[in-house]
Amino acid sequence: MKAINLNQKFSSFSQHWHPHQIAVVDDMQVLLAKIKGEFVWHKHIEEDELFFVKKGTLEMHFRDKIELVKEGEIIVVPKGVEHCPKTKDGEEVHVLLFEKLTTAHTGNVNHEKTVLNYPKI
Repeated sequence: MKAINLNQKFSSFSQHWHPHQIAVVDDMQVLLAKIKGEFVWHKHIEEDELFFVKKGTLEMHFRDKIELVKEGEIIVVPKGVEHCPKTKDGEEVHVLLFEKLTTAHTGNVNHEKTVLNYPKI
């Protein structure tokens, strides 16, 4: 049991859209990711997904609306809801994700951005 410094962890990688696992809580994982631009439209059939914005502003696109998630805020995407995370104007956004260990990176979609294994840092 040790405290985890999020700033140090974020500074240890530079890839976009490639989550890194920093902790496991029961059957849930805590991931850090740097995101920039547009991701992939997808949904998670069996899992909810929590996004905490550590730095920047996340645009969470849904088919019927866009939610802006600002620094220090969270959004929970319920299972089965199609979504597409984006950032604006080339901004790099830092997010912490909390999700089940079984959650697939791009949900029901196989894409070139799909990551199968998350590095542990």
